Order: sequence, then structure tokens, then C-alpha cells
Amino acid sequence: MISCRPEAGKTAQLKQPVDTVGFASHAWQMDSLVQRINRQYAGIMDSLREQAGIDNNTRWRVAITPHDDYSYVGPLYPVVLKPVKAKTVFMFGVAHKARQFGLENKLVFDSFPYWKTPYGNVKISELRGELIQLLPEDIYLVSDTLQAVEHSLEAIIPFLQYFDSSVQFVPILVPYMNYERLDSIAETLATALAKLAKKKNMDWGRDFAIVISTDAVHYGDEDWGGQNYAPYGADSAGYKQAVQHEYEIINNCLRGKLSTEKIRKFMQYTVKEEDYKDYKWTWCGRYSVPLGLLTAYYLHQDLGDKPLEGWLAGYFTSIGLAPVPVKDIGMGVTAPAKLRHWVGYAGVGYR
Repeated sequence: MISCRPEAGKTAQLKQPVDTVGFASHAWQMDSLVQRINRQYAGIMDSLREQAGIDNNTRWRVAITPHDDYSYVGPLYPVVLKPVKAKTVFMFGVAHKARQFGLENKLVFDSFPYWKTPYGNVKISELRGELIQLLPEDIYLVSDTLQAVEHSLEAIIPFLQYFDSSVQFVPILVPYMNYERLDSIAETLATALAKLAKKKNMDWGRDFAIVISTDAVHYGDEDWGGQNYAPYGADSAGYKQAVQHEYEIINNCLRGKLSTEKIRKFMQYTVKEEDYKDYKWTWCGRYSVPLGLLTAYYLHQDLGDKPLEGWLAGYFTSIGLAPVPVKDIGMGVTAPAKLRHWVGYAGVGYR
């Protein structure tokens, strides 16, 4: 097993939060934020739940959720994450800094026993260690270093805790991989998860669930590190075309009955065929989404469960809704939101 850990002699017991501006740091901030979301977007949230068939009895087996600033994502967080009601959540996150660390072609676990969250120090599930023991060493590594600088999962945990303070987590990061490697790893991971579920007599949806972290398109020609991510133009017409393209990806790849054909198509939309490390369309979860969905696809086969069906819980952009006011509760935003720089957010649930 390859291991990338803190310097020798140091014992890291607690993963500290990376983003203390866009995300909440204290329980009272989370409580206030959710109350504001419920007031500000009450009608919108009711409509989203109705169109996705969400009621008080809904339990997602898999959910896709954004990880951007709480102020911008607003109502999508509670709509897509409240139906995640499992005791343990296996989380697939984006490895934004994978290139910096030269990591690819393997799942990345961490060994932190606790993560610091607004609701205190949450203990990582012991299922993490049991799952790792079931995996061949050539498909994973352990990197506290990478996890320590990654924010894509810490955005989601406080919302899940808000709805269930006892929920536990197994964090997994997904760096660069081509489709064939993703498919192979997902099949192996699903087999291990199925063994674990059968051994522990765990029900998918009640005892465990899968949550996949990704923001949708990163669009515009300003403030993207010198990159131009505006193939349709950075004006109102370009915005409309880009959003239409987003819905094309969601409708063709994420909604309806889950299949390997749809998952492969998602990568064809988002990753360049000639270089799997390069964006074709800028979803940062271009690896976490297919890895998580392929794992779920093979898992339902291994467990003999009914096929998964995806329901759109909502799509917004950072300029499509009025942001939630957060400055007075000590929070903020980490990037601009304008026609020349905006982000898309898709929430999808599978049952």
C-alpha cells in the first residue's frame, strides 16, 4: 500500500476544514443558514421536491450534490441531501489537487480518525478500515496530505449532520482516471462493498448510502486562472446556451434508469478523448461522478437489488438565484458570480 501521510513523528488525529468562508464553521451558523434557506426558497423547494417525487419517506440510495459556497448553492443542499437517511455514507469526492501531488489511477482514502465539522469532531466510520482490508492494494492509497487540502466532501457533511447528528462517513477521493480504469476499480469496489453489506446485514438506503460530490460547469472567461471556459461566449446568450448544454448532459446521462452506457456518455461529455486528464466540459467531478455511479451500478447487481433510477432534484447556477445572505453570520463567498464567471449546480437522487 502506498501511503502519503504527514511528516514522520507527527500524529494527525483531526482533519481541519479547508474552507471557513464559503462553508459554515459553527453549529449556530448552520442552524441559521438552513432556517434562512427554508424561508427564502420555500416555494422553490416545494416545487423541486414535487418534481423529483420526494416526500418524507424518500430514501436515496445514491445522491449527487454540489460542493460550492453555501450562499450560492442555497436550496439545492437540503433538497438533495435530506433524503439521504442512511447511518453510514460512503462519499466520493473530487481530488482538486491530485495533479499537484502526482496522484492518479487509484482511489484515495485518508486515515484521520476524526474530521472537524460545525457540529464538533465527527468520528470516521470503522467501515473505512474494513472496506480497505477487502480491496487489492493496487487500486487505492492512503493520503492524509491530499485529504487535508481538499474541500469537496467537507461541504456536504454539515448538511447531513443537520438532519441526523449520528451519521457516520467513509471519505474517498477520486483523482484522474480513464473510463476503463474507473470501470475496473468500480467493479472491484462494488464487490467489496457488497461483501461488507452482507457481512453486516446492512440495507442499502437505510444502513448505508453513496453520496457523490461535484459542481457542474465552471463557466466564463474571467478569474479562472487565465483559462477561457466560455465556448458559447460570456454574455447572456452564451449563458443560455451553456445551461441548455448542462441539461443535455443531465438528461442524457444522469436521469432515468442507470446504465453503463449513460455513465460512459457522461465522461464523453466532460473529458477529452485524446487526454483523459483534460476537460472537455468543465465539471470538476468528471471522475467522481462516473466512479460513484459505476460502483452503484455494479453494487445493485451484486446485492440483487432493483436497478437504480435517477431523479433530478434541481439545477441552478451561481447567478440564477439570489444568494443566501451570510455576511452577518460570519460567512462569505470564495469566488465572484457574474456572466463572465459562474458555476452550475446539479442535484440528482437515485432510488
